[in-house]
Amino acid sequence: MAKTSQEAKVKKNVKYSSRLVRRCFKCGRRHGFMRAFGICRICFRELANKGEIPGVKKSSW
Repeated sequence: MAKTSQEAKVKKNVKYSSRLVRRCFKCGRRHGFMRAFGICRICFRELANKGEIPGVKKSSW
């Protein structure tokens, strides 16, 4: 979990767009963030395995 100070920092308006930090809404992780879903790769995998993300299924070949 991200510290509350880090979460507050993300909510502030940034001076430059390159400083924008996107965080997972579920766990607060900033690395491995998937913009299309708004979550990190770890939370994405958990939710996809449970079938809670519509249109996503585990690939096999």
